[in-house]
Amino acid sequence: MNPVRSLARAKGASPEDLGGATSNGMKNSFEHHYHTFDSGLRLMTIPMPATRTATVLVLVGTGSKYETKQINGISHFLEHMMFKGTTKRPDKMDIARELDGIGAEYNAFTSKEYTGYYAKASAKKVDTTTDVVFDIFLNSKLKEEDIAVEKGVIVEEINMYRDLPQRYVGELFERLLYGDQPAGWDTAGEKEIVTALKRDDFVNYFNSHYIASNTIVAVAGNVDPDYIKNRTGELFKNIRHSEPFDKLKVVENQVSPQALVHYKKTDQTHFHLGFRSIDMFNEKRYAVSLLGHVLGGGMSSRLFDEIREKRGLAYYVGAGNQAYTDSGYFLIRAGVNNEKAKEAMEVSLQEVAKVKESGITAEELQRAKDSMEGSLALGLEHSDAVAEAYAEPILFKNEVLTPEAELDKIKKVTLEEVHGTAKEIFNENKLNLAVIGPFEDKDQFDKILKL
Repeated sequence: MNPVRSLARAKGASPEDLGGATSNGMKNSFEHHYHTFDSGLRLMTIPMPATRTATVLVLVGTGSKYETKQINGISHFLEHMMFKGTTKRPDKMDIARELDGIGAEYNAFTSKEYTGYYAKASAKKVDTTTDVVFDIFLNSKLKEEDIAVEKGVIVEEINMYRDLPQRYVGELFERLLYGDQPAGWDTAGEKEIVTALKRDDFVNYFNSHYIASNTIVAVAGNVDPDYIKNRTGELFKNIRHSEPFDKLKVVENQVSPQALVHYKKTDQTHFHLGFRSIDMFNEKRYAVSLLGHVLGGGMSSRLFDEIREKRGLAYYVGAGNQAYTDSGYFLIRAGVNNEKAKEAMEVSLQEVAKVKESGITAEELQRAKDSMEGSLALGLEHSDAVAEAYAEPILFKNEVLTPEAELDKIKKVTLEEVHGTAKEIFNENKLNLAVIGPFEDKDQFDKILKL
């Protein structure tokens, strides 16, 4: 799943693409400075002397998987509310005016397992960006009247997502995988639930989840690490404290292929076809990532060639792995001609079967590794991508894992490891299909779910 975003958010590369060490003598791109305050708040500062910008990111380890059914959607709703005013900036427009006034790019995002707030601006304005972003995180007012107004905004956002088959099919796929447990619920929530939320729900969630031990601050750009450390310590001196709030562990018990078909009169069928895979702590994730690149990582990938170039069945087609803390899945996604939907799915499964049976070639493996190296080079030019790439391993694994170190592990993956991982993951009993299109007969799709 892509995280629910309140605004359009531009990045140089996704966190999954920002893997590390490069060949040809490329050295570790940045020094980094890691510090844990007495409160438990963790700070990562990554100086980037060659850039003129600085990104201030606050990442908190909570999202929709930390919710109960009664408050499903509150993580995303709270993200909206954090921009409605603080004790220091009480008017709804104060935050926007201040950040717009320095030409900043700013945003927030909510996913299943984390929520983030960031601003990117001229490094000369780092005092402003830190003050505003930290103020949002610490001092949002969560006024009753603002919550009431924003309920209408959230409902329209949910309506918008469900009118976008290319996006909504992802929600359906996770619902198929995980069912009625937090991992299977929509990040944005259900309309009847979010409209029933009370101010006390927000305050309780805010105070119990947005706490020191669950928070990472990452600042990347042309900044002085000592200055950032002192400023962060001063501005966060009154951060909330509480015992960490745990989430329910994902339960998976699939024993046969399964499909979910959502009828919608569309001009194009959108489908997600995937297999239960591995979580983010499994070292096989590097081999899975390489499989994704070979099968659907670009215009030279196997699926793009077979489905789009040779057969003209789709405009977009791709593949990759989604890894959470306690589950994961390998996914093929495409938007295809309605009349050729089954053919596109069958071709996708044929390509999966080929990889499971024969593996990939040495040339394909090297090309995938080189692709990740290129993504690293592009991503590390952007302070926002750098901040997130360094923050996530600390949040989830409590370790400093540089992008360079991550890609160094990828570069060591062998053909045998890739093939072994493909045999393990591409299992018919782990196969799932979510479809949105003008179809009322589910049986026709059930019949093609085999390897």
